Amino acid sequence: MQTLPQIYIERIADQLGEETDAFLRSMASPRAHGLRIHAGKLRPADNPDMMSRLIGAFDLKPVPWCGTGYTYDPAKRPGKHPYHHAGLYYIQEPSAMIAAELLDPRPGEIVLDLAAAPGGKTTQIAAKMQGGGLLVANEIHPGRARILSENVERLGIGRAVVVSATPGQLAARLPLAFDRIMLDAPCSGEGMFRKEPEAVAEWSPDAVAMCAARQRDILPDAAAMLKPGGRLVYSTCTFNREENEETIAWFLASHPEFSLLEQRRMWPHRGEGEGHFAAVLVKRPASSDAASRPPDGRDAAGRRAKGKPPRAEEAAVQAALKQYREFAAQALPGFELSGDGVPLLFGESLYWYPQPAASPLPAEALGGLRTLRPGLHLGDSRKGRFEPSHALALAASAGQAAIAIDYDAHDDAIAAFLRGEALPDPGSDARGWGLLCANGYPLGWFKASDGQLKNHYPKGLRTN
Repeated sequence: MQTLPQIYIERIADQLGEETDAFLRSMASPRAHGLRIHAGKLRPADNPDMMSRLIGAFDLKPVPWCGTGYTYDPAKRPGKHPYHHAGLYYIQEPSAMIAAELLDPRPGEIVLDLAAAPGGKTTQIAAKMQGGGLLVANEIHPGRARILSENVERLGIGRAVVVSATPGQLAARLPLAFDRIMLDAPCSGEGMFRKEPEAVAEWSPDAVAMCAARQRDILPDAAAMLKPGGRLVYSTCTFNREENEETIAWFLASHPEFSLLEQRRMWPHRGEGEGHFAAVLVKRPASSDAASRPPDGRDAAGRRAKGKPPRAEEAAVQAALKQYREFAAQALPGFELSGDGVPLLFGESLYWYPQPAASPLPAEALGGLRTLRPGLHLGDSRKGRFEPSHALALAASAGQAAIAIDYDAHDDAIAAFLRGEALPDPGSDARGWGLLCANGYPLGWFKASDGQLKNHYPKGLRTN
């Protein structure tokens, strides 16, 4: 690690006092490595054999503040393992897991992750929502929004909408819309110094002040989107008071409808993790029903969202949906679409858009909003045929497929499949679309005919 700036050390000493030496020693030691089991696919209590397999494969040790979080031996490289491709876990810094634990989302709620990339907190929130409600994951930077969308897909999350907008744009469109909001604010990244040494060179008191100013721009927008009685978690991966306690104090002084429920600080010398800060803010319940605007897609002035609905003509939508249903009847007879969803067609791509009764984003409200993933991508309707998406393979289970061929994760066939190679049929005499699985968990589609499994693993995801 680079030498820490003297002014930074002085600031830390002012905060930590006699713990300063312990903190500085921790900064010179190896960083913590963590992963979080994705309960949307693997519930440890339901599959203890798989959990034992993972614990042994990666030398997992529990993270005390997250029931699905573990540290791992970095030499085991779980990010390169087939189980990672199957979406069984998310590589996440251990202390960062605390924020979603404090948010405590519930099934059926409407939740916003306002600055969501690369997706650690988004996927953690989605798992806690247990396939219910609606999760809106926003990332202003288009490149990072694509990474967020890819991680949502890899973990098989269907009830999440990935958008790319400024906080102000969302606040104007979605006032009083969300039960819970996660704001993992852009910060000076002092908790990233061990993980990303270049962050040390970028740090300065001016950078801290700039980040604090940016946070104070975003927090009011987040507050405007929270329903009365709702919960907002503000978090950073930095240590200084200016971006943390002082920012929260500033916010509370200007927003008396909020109260501070809890603050948590994570330090690298006190436990496994790089460091994190999280504050739980609660908005005072409304005094009457009139204080809460129905979530119908109107903006703060009562205007409906402008722009055409992001769907093709209804005939084309229904034609694509008919193709999907014919495909599913043959290939995925056990997979059911959520009853509160609606089909959307973007070009050739068919999505199943989650639309619970309390949704602040009915399908027509997406018009004019940059949307990268409007729910679950079912597949593409192309010249009279339907081709299933990789997202659909990862959202399904082996038991829902008409054809599922399973190998041990260490079998050469799994490595070949992830490289994009065709495989010989192992004696199933299968014909048509099927799921190739590693120890029972889908990795992707193949199409079987004439004794061969034609590989449909996406080219951009293939390994060397």
